[in-house]
Amino acid sequence: MADLSQSTPVKSLDGSIRPLQNDAGKFIPSSNDSLPLRPKSDNQMSSKGTLPPSGQTLTGKQEHYLKRELISQQVVNEISELASTTALQRFGAPFRSEFGEVAPVDSDLPLLRYIFVHHVRNFPFLDQAREKEFWQDKLQVFLESFANRHISSSEDRLEETKRRKLAKKSEKLVELMMVSAIPTASGYEERIRFSELEVVERGANDQGLLVNTPEGHVINGWDINVAGVRTTSVKRTVRYHQHAEFILRVKQARKGDLFIGRRYGEFARLHKRLRAEIPGKVLAPLPRKNRSSTKMSLLSVGGDEDASSMSSVSTTGTGRVTDDGSSLRNLVGMGHRRSGSQQHSPSPRPSGELSREKVTLYREDQRVSLRAFLRTFLQNRQIAESKAMHEFLTGNTIKLNEEEMDDIQRRKEMDERRIDEQKRFYEIARQRAKELDVYMERFRRDIVERNGLTKLFKEIKEKNTIDDLSIEYKKFAEWLRIEVAATIYHLFLAEDNSPDLFAQAKRIHSMIPYTALKQVIRFANPAAVMSGVLDLFLAQPFGARSLAQRAFGMAINDGIKSFQKAIDSLTVKVDDPVLCEKLKVFCNADEEVKITIRTEAVEEDLDLVVAILKSELIKPELTPEQFGKVFNAYVAWDNAVQNVDDEMKQGAQTFAYLKQLLKLYTRQRDKAMILSVIEEPVTLQLFRDLFTIFYEPLVRVYKSANVYNSVTDFASFADDMFNVLEHAQRQDVSADPNQTVQAFIDLCERHQEAFYRFVHEVHLHDNGLFTQLMGWLEGILEFLRHGPRGGKLDMNALFQGAVDMGKINKSSAIDEINSLIEWQEERKKWHHDKTRQKMAAEGSGSGSGSGAAPTAELTPGSATFRTSDFGLNEADIAEMQSSSPFSSDESDSDSGADPITSERKRRAKRQDHLRRSAGEPQKPAVKELTGLREGFLSMLRMVLAE
Repeated sequence: MADLSQSTPVKSLDGSIRPLQNDAGKFIPSSNDSLPLRPKSDNQMSSKGTLPPSGQTLTGKQEHYLKRELISQQVVNEISELASTTALQRFGAPFRSEFGEVAPVDSDLPLLRYIFVHHVRNFPFLDQAREKEFWQDKLQVFLESFANRHISSSEDRLEETKRRKLAKKSEKLVELMMVSAIPTASGYEERIRFSELEVVERGANDQGLLVNTPEGHVINGWDINVAGVRTTSVKRTVRYHQHAEFILRVKQARKGDLFIGRRYGEFARLHKRLRAEIPGKVLAPLPRKNRSSTKMSLLSVGGDEDASSMSSVSTTGTGRVTDDGSSLRNLVGMGHRRSGSQQHSPSPRPSGELSREKVTLYREDQRVSLRAFLRTFLQNRQIAESKAMHEFLTGNTIKLNEEEMDDIQRRKEMDERRIDEQKRFYEIARQRAKELDVYMERFRRDIVERNGLTKLFKEIKEKNTIDDLSIEYKKFAEWLRIEVAATIYHLFLAEDNSPDLFAQAKRIHSMIPYTALKQVIRFANPAAVMSGVLDLFLAQPFGARSLAQRAFGMAINDGIKSFQKAIDSLTVKVDDPVLCEKLKVFCNADEEVKITIRTEAVEEDLDLVVAILKSELIKPELTPEQFGKVFNAYVAWDNAVQNVDDEMKQGAQTFAYLKQLLKLYTRQRDKAMILSVIEEPVTLQLFRDLFTIFYEPLVRVYKSANVYNSVTDFASFADDMFNVLEHAQRQDVSADPNQTVQAFIDLCERHQEAFYRFVHEVHLHDNGLFTQLMGWLEGILEFLRHGPRGGKLDMNALFQGAVDMGKINKSSAIDEINSLIEWQEERKKWHHDKTRQKMAAEGSGSGSGSGAAPTAELTPGSATFRTSDFGLNEADIAEMQSSSPFSSDESDSDSGADPITSERKRRAKRQDHLRRSAGEPQKPAVKELTGLREGFLSMLRMVLAE
């Protein structure tokens, strides 16, 4: 009988992994040589009721979540250590240390060291960089110099800096990479399986065409649609002038529909008001004015002589009417085919016979582009809750007459037909892609297996045309044609903003001088030109500052001077030089002093300004009268923030000035520190080396590959694409949708050889550059799929060893691990419920009746590859996403705004975060498991010491 530890599990019908057992209950080994996974209990979502396998201390779930917790702690510690000036000296090769070269098993940053050595340093461009000249004498000197400047932190600025956001994202990515890639030694490692979560997550992405639906699409509390267009007459000096007015249907929760009339100019004024109300916010541009109209075919009964009754609105004198509506815009009744006689015969029809009447939809393209414009704005909560947007969507209500109601109904039918045709297009494209599923699965396996990417690009390098490729790659090219065709259709025809995007792209295409550009690329030497430009800007004659340093210095000094002007005006308003000087001294103090004062502010729950002014670490000290003045101003400021009261606001101005002054001093110092870094010679040398490393090899490849010919090929493709799009806009929807799909696929097929020739030539003359790049990518995938070569983490040995040595209490540690598992389960369930509630509130759930089509089913080839193909466990990705489910994309910076208003916004944002995270399970305290960190770090070093 084989030893129990060598038994191999099998997969049961319910999907769980169980070792084989005989009648006596003993495990029987299997011929399968895969690693064993622990048998699951019936209660799959519970850890307490599951016993560990024989010979093991921990269950599979306990192993995994203990590993995850310890890796998470290590990642946070290593990334925070990067801010230290000595971090690189403790990093290991290629960076130098005062103690000599640090061996991998002694590195204080084993995770980051492994990623750097195996996935950064061996990048095809960087692998040629010399250890001493580049890594030690330039990059290390530059990074340590930057760290020594102590640029202000999020705590100083009272906002989340870009560095803090980047650090958080880096923590999540490194944790995901290491948790998924480094296996445990037992082979029983198991994650929580919550199948309902997977269903809901799919539903959250199945919004499909919902964004274009006329109603039922709630965005941050607003359900809006530009429902119709009417003409209004406005008297100017003498005569009346007719203008188009767009009718907005607006609905809020528990309120009825409102109809608002807005002219195009009012949309432009809304854009200006939002820029004034939310300064610094990047706003989407207003669609260009488009006076063209669209014709729509409707089925009617013959005998009606009043054809004008079917017209949407009278457009006489209001703008040109074009019959260039797209297949999405010239829609006729579904299921009917127009014959040639029907198209051209103007003869009257007998009463009762079905006929098609042309109805003019005045400025239809403008209507849908303005709807996309408004819905894009409403996606941002800050804009959706702004005063300007509220007044725009609720003011100037109108009452609709019968003609306007008919117009709204016709445009609603137009929207529904537009969506229906989009569905048919995607369905046909999906079915055509589905025919290639057998080949795509074979292609997927080729890519996923070892060196799959290398083999793909080797094939491209060796074969001159697509027809010469092997069958799997030819079918992949066919699948790619369908994907590109669907993308072009989606961008330039299917979306509400497609008319504006199409006009913009065509305008830009007409402006590019392709012939001149081709000749410049053909005869010029970009590498020599750029090298000469760099010599001009980076040269330091007789040790003087270079032109680049002078240019950057002038720009930064202008910023420093502007800050100084604002500081001077504030010091006059504060009217107390001692208070101002103390804030300035804090900004220029040593980092240890700053950390001490920040810590005191947090512990005593004080504002940082109060903590600075009361601190004895910064001279001069305040008199009791001065401190009383500051404290009274702080109380008044706090009350003014909580209560909109002008009387309190006046008393709070002094403290508001002090807060603004601290921020200005901080940013002025940051500018000065950045200027000092730029003026160091090593910065210019590093910039030149990076240019040499990355730019010159690419230029040589593109020069030898005759890339200039591809400029003409791209121009030809763009011309052809715009012709196909214009034809699709003109054609009637009664045409077979298969023809529409085929037109876009044929477009891609006509130009695929030119694109393939470009890729083939680049790889043929790459001097091994792209082969190295593919090998680099394969190395990352190999690590994610199979883990490091140094071995596996033996969590059972680590845990039992710590228990035997008395470093941890076994029962307390097991309880903490189980509490972590329960927390992960509860957090997943909470995220599941919040996602479902959000979907229900926005009407985006499946089966909402909104006519939404699931993107995952409509988009061809959307499920060709899975994250597990590349070594990333899907459960780990789901857990990482659920850890921060509702991140805000709003700008945190309110520089220049009133400090009281800024503080109100900051507190409101914090309250909004608390409201959205209400009921979120809190992570349990981890104390006993900290005794494992030292042993885990040693084991991790050994595993990653390659």
